[in-house]
Amino acid sequence: MQTIIVTGSAGLIGSEAARFFHQQGFRVLGIDNDMRAYFFGEGASTKWNQHRLEKELLNYKHYVADIRNHAAIEKIFAEYNTSIAAVIHTAAQPSHDWAAKEPFTDFGVNATGTLNMLEATRQYCPGAVFIFTSTNKVYGDTPNFLPLVEKETRWEIDEQHPFYEFGIDETMSIDNSKHSLFGASKAAADIMVQEYGKYFGMNTGIFRGGCLTGPAHSGAELHGFLAYLILCTVNNKPYRIFGYKGKQVRDNIHSKDLISAFWEFFIAPRQGEVYNIGGSRFANISMLEAITMIEEICGQKLDYTILDEARSGDHIWYISDVRKFQQHYPNWNYEYDMRKTIEEMIRTAMNK
Repeated sequence: MQTIIVTGSAGLIGSEAARFFHQQGFRVLGIDNDMRAYFFGEGASTKWNQHRLEKELLNYKHYVADIRNHAAIEKIFAEYNTSIAAVIHTAAQPSHDWAAKEPFTDFGVNATGTLNMLEATRQYCPGAVFIFTSTNKVYGDTPNFLPLVEKETRWEIDEQHPFYEFGIDETMSIDNSKHSLFGASKAAADIMVQEYGKYFGMNTGIFRGGCLTGPAHSGAELHGFLAYLILCTVNNKPYRIFGYKGKQVRDNIHSKDLISAFWEFFIAPRQGEVYNIGGSRFANISMLEAITMIEEICGQKLDYTILDEARSGDHIWYISDVRKFQQHYPNWNYEYDMRKTIEEMIRTAMNK
């Protein structure tokens, strides 16, 4: 039986990948030590999801291993060796703010952890497909210097700009910008995954995500804005918006749509290829627009405040241009728009 290794397997994207590839007939090895609880508190723990995977997936095996521990990772790869068909690397420290508290931890998880996964793949299963969930934060705050126009409920890019119709493409520079330490550690990992593809000829794909979302997200204030926004609304908890008058815009891609993109890449991989991936013009929303939609769907009001100060390096407007991926993989398309995604997430939150 062919094997798929998924890091961050109890998280949003990892668990979606585990379920999808298990359904396709693969043995799935999950690597996840619940660092999310360490980052954001017990309320953000992913153990509930780990236990669901272990209970519901017959050919799933979980390893409580730390990706910073090269020996522990190597041991897993050595056991399954050439049966490994793909490594889907989703484990990360995902927060701007948290990274500044513990820079060594952030860089260790995001950069060194990624290097450990790449090198284990090269040593034990060099023909495997390596899929990396990078981030649009590798572009730093460069998007904030686009010609932005303030509208009633959102910031928008000037209609004459080349990015207006489809969003930001892969030509945007990652240089000369404020990334946050998180963005810098992810950029280091991003470039290393590219390099293992280009230098060693490995099948590596880099997916620079916008907001990745879905019902399996353990939302916290410092990460997972849509999931946390819904939890606060459903549970009558106060919510804080950090700057930009609540008009900051994010494109959101449902975890299932992202995994279907991973599948297309797995079937026909490339070497060191980079893709911007997100909701694009198909699924994007501002904070104020999201609050309005959530309140309308669940019939509850959210108690929120808008702070003057934005998070350092945070984007005012970001929409992904996904045309490069669609050109390479024309069979891929979206299933979830914003409303369908939010409705599903509200149903899940209300049943927890």
